[in-house]
Parts: sequence; structure tokens; C-alpha cells
Amino acid sequence: MEAIFEFVNVDKSEALESFTQKKLDKIENKYDWIVRANVYLKRDENQKPKGYISEIRLSAPGPEIFAKSNENSFEASVAETVSDLDRQCSKRKSKMNTH
Repeated sequence: MEAIFEFVNVDKSEALESFTQKKLDKIENKYDWIVRANVYLKRDENQKPKGYISEIRLSAPGPEIFAKSNENSFEASVAETVSDLDRQCSKRKSKMNTH
């Protein structure tokens, strides 16, 4: 799966990209029909005490799968978002028809 990262109001971080990629690899291993992931990592100072926002949009057959979370750190935010995506992918897979 191709992952495209965008950092908004945050400096680019190789460690954060690597952490997120490892989480996405776990989803890719379970659901091989996912094509691409668009990852947006944002920092919003106005949302106290949280403000570390991650949005991930997965390209897959059918409508795109999207999840967003706002936590106290990017790691927690990414973990929560990926957990939501995993739940949505599981639902999508159960509805898929095999021919």
C-alpha cells in the first residue's frame, strides 16, 4: 500500500512517519484490497488540552474509508485512528461478495 503523508502546522518527522507506516502495514496485511492511504497529521493549538489530530483516508473498492481522532499526542491519535479504520475495514470485508 502506498502511504502519502502531509504535515499541517507540524515539522516533518521521520519517526512519526515510521510509526504510522508500521500501524498501516498491519491493516494492509489483514486487508490486501486497500490501495492507498492519505495521512494528514495536524497540530491545532486552539484545542486544549488535546490538539494532535490525525486523519487517515483509505482508498479501497467502494467508498473511501475515513477516520479522524484528536488526542494528547500524535502516537495516541494515530493508534486511535488506525483502530477505527480496522473496525471499518472489518465491516466492509464482511459485506464483500466472493465470486
